[in-house]
Amino acid sequence: MLFNIWSVALTIVSLCALFLVGAAFRTAVRVLRYWDHGSDSNRQISLESEIWLSSTLVEYGLGFQIISLVLLVMAADQFALVISGAMCATGSLLANEYGMPLLLVKLAGVFLYGFWIVLHQLDIRSETYPLVRLKYGYLLLLLPFLLGEIVLQVLYLINLSPDIITSCCAVVFGQDEQLGRNLIGALSSSKLMFSFYIAAGILFVLSFRQLKTKLSSSALSLVYGFCWIAFFILSLVVITVVVSSYIYAMPYHHCPFCILKPEYNFLGYPIFAFLMLATFAGLSSVIAWWCRKRKGLARAAAAFRLFSIRFSMLMLVLFILFSSWHYWSYMIAGGE
Repeated sequence: MLFNIWSVALTIVSLCALFLVGAAFRTAVRVLRYWDHGSDSNRQISLESEIWLSSTLVEYGLGFQIISLVLLVMAADQFALVISGAMCATGSLLANEYGMPLLLVKLAGVFLYGFWIVLHQLDIRSETYPLVRLKYGYLLLLLPFLLGEIVLQVLYLINLSPDIITSCCAVVFGQDEQLGRNLIGALSSSKLMFSFYIAAGILFVLSFRQLKTKLSSSALSLVYGFCWIAFFILSLVVITVVVSSYIYAMPYHHCPFCILKPEYNFLGYPIFAFLMLATFAGLSSVIAWWCRKRKGLARAAAAFRLFSIRFSMLMLVLFILFSSWHYWSYMIAGGE
């Protein structure tokens, strides 16, 4: 299915991203070797002009690759129409051994690529470009990750075939272990929701603490970042095990992908978008805090940190409202 229209779109987006990021490879090497902001040599002047173009190309390239996560999920949903046994993106991604790893790599890439953009935006807020070596060193680490993601994507698409018989979401996320592999077992809905709201409450407390503390400690910042990562993972489980079944109004239908379908008003897209934006903003505030001591970045990093925390709180509120609406509507209307 490499020549399917969705496969072609995925391939074009990824190749564009690779081209734009790869074009900055030479600049990254030169910056790491020769960058000296205090110098007025021709080479330094040339580098200062060059980094503006290369950084812009990298921003667009990484932005394309971030969007490719949504494109992959939409493509997998379309592949399910022709793959035997698949009802949604779950079956398509499990049609070979590369699907789920590709999804996880793209999910991680959203954050890894986004963090480079954060470093770049902080860097250009100072005339001395204090993060230029850091962001280009980071870029050299991202390039093999991006290349590996594209190779994994090609392997997934090449090994897709309509003749493959795969598992539907009812089996994969089912509670009956006799049906085959399942990813949720017999997790308690009430305990998960309790943990979910407790974790959200902890994040709100930590966020307010961060807002009131201009110079947060290293330990508190690390704890804040770790809590966001833990909440993100917990939220994905809660969406799959609890939230999705209330959206479907079917107690035994658990799937994080079917909520993206039009028959459920595409509700999954804002739910996942708010969760990812909240988590990314929360983690970005930690990055800004660690960059605050760089020359000329104290004020810009502090302002970005406060904005990120406030934005993460707003997104967290919206995520909780959207993800909890059907659950609490059912509970208030009649309960279990």
